[in-house]
Amino acid sequence: MSFKTEIERRRTFGIIAHPDAGKTTLTEKLLLFGGAIQEAGAVKSNKIKKGATSDFMEIERQRGISVATSVLAFEYEGTKVNILDTPGHKDFAEDTYRTLTAVDSVIVVVDVAKGVEEQTEKLVEVCRMRNIPMIVFINKMDREGKDAFDLLDEIEQKLGLNVVPMSFPIGMGYDFKGIYNLWEKNINLFSGNSRKNIEETIEISDLESPEIDKLIGEKAAHTLREEIELVEGIYPTFNRDEYLNGHQQPVFFGSALNNFGVRELLDCFIDIAPKPRAKQSEERLVQPDETDFSGFVFKIHANMDPNHRDRLAFIKIVSGTFERNKPYLHVRNKKKMKFSSPNAFFAEKKEIVDISYPGDIVGLHDTGNFKIGDTLTEGENINYKGIPSFSPEHFRYINNADPLKSKQLFKGIDQLMDEGVAQLFTLELNGRKVIGTVGALQYEVIQYRLEHEYGAKCTYENLNVYKACWVEPTDIKNEEYKEFLRVKHRYLAKDKEDQLVFLADSQFSLQMTQQKYPSIKFHFTSEYK
Repeated sequence: MSFKTEIERRRTFGIIAHPDAGKTTLTEKLLLFGGAIQEAGAVKSNKIKKGATSDFMEIERQRGISVATSVLAFEYEGTKVNILDTPGHKDFAEDTYRTLTAVDSVIVVVDVAKGVEEQTEKLVEVCRMRNIPMIVFINKMDREGKDAFDLLDEIEQKLGLNVVPMSFPIGMGYDFKGIYNLWEKNINLFSGNSRKNIEETIEISDLESPEIDKLIGEKAAHTLREEIELVEGIYPTFNRDEYLNGHQQPVFFGSALNNFGVRELLDCFIDIAPKPRAKQSEERLVQPDETDFSGFVFKIHANMDPNHRDRLAFIKIVSGTFERNKPYLHVRNKKKMKFSSPNAFFAEKKEIVDISYPGDIVGLHDTGNFKIGDTLTEGENINYKGIPSFSPEHFRYINNADPLKSKQLFKGIDQLMDEGVAQLFTLELNGRKVIGTVGALQYEVIQYRLEHEYGAKCTYENLNVYKACWVEPTDIKNEEYKEFLRVKHRYLAKDKEDQLVFLADSQFSLQMTQQKYPSIKFHFTSEYK
């Protein structure tokens, strides 16, 4: 296949939702259609020893949540689909924000009973800022939930989207009969038997046909005709350009657990979703069909395989082809590097690939050269931007619980911070280490991983900090800055990049400090340069 054809047939997207809306289950079912796995394991049930293919960290299995973003790829009808499954749990929001820099489109999963939840609102806002095309999948139709029209209204109001139903449910919960597909004009009947891999669909060219009354009963058929008439009256018709520009969002209904409505979603997705898109770097706009390779690191994952202390840097390929054993420039380090075993992913399975194309995600073994946001190119100096560190919400001192293992502890902390799990601050006063996270659950993950992956034990002590602010002086020699350093010495720390950070203990003290030292700028993200 030609280089152009390879780009055309790639679809790279992320799935976002509130925890428990059924995101991981949907991912599993999509893989099932791609023939990538034979049987999908639900996240919830502990009976299925298999566990979901896409959740591979022990803590995820215990809690039934996805913590790390996993990368999954499969082929479906000649299209290469790359899914980035993101954690829905709000404690891991930062990981999800970063992943959104690597996707070309997004599927938003909404639970029919709970409707739009807070986490979904935040994530959709990030997608809207970047004009990422979105498709909405309303899940769990086999349970009692909100009325379809009410849900569509809620999605429009709370998420600020312009929805276009592409399928419509026939009943819901106990009365759930199936789905009418407006995109393909057919009816898919629900048998409630999830054992069957793929449900059969019945072509219906005319909604008035008496055939429908036979299939779903007169009452349901009457309601369906009224509802479809309403849908066609109220909502605009689907316009692909509007969707690609982020101005219109198709909506599908289904039940991922019962594998219902998933095929319709996938077929339509492959038809309309964008192929790899151009990406803005600090220097210029980079097009996917340029011949020179470029890509960026959006995630680092240490110890994917507990038997080998390995770190994988996940690279999203933006342009050109990435070839095994070819030297590429690491822009920040100004060094050429070669990779003998680049990995492509399939949940827990990784395989070595010789060549990858724009839109693909490649895992590179890393001995500590990469940081999140690094760019690799064929020689050109470009920097992809848009992966900030936010000020953490929680702060704790980290103490070594086993003096004999201090080396392991520091190595572990170092590597976990490179992954972007949390941020490390070292106090100027006494060199004590402070860990800042976006969510409190991260502390458990860090403790768990330090012990199981590095053999180090740690304890935490609470620390009263309101916000971490990156300090930018207008002039390091001026007296005001020197006074600030002297007076606020107890509250100063350095981050991992050796940038100066002011740890304000309350909103009030931060405001007072800003007033007292007007020549100094305080930033809530590390990416102010």
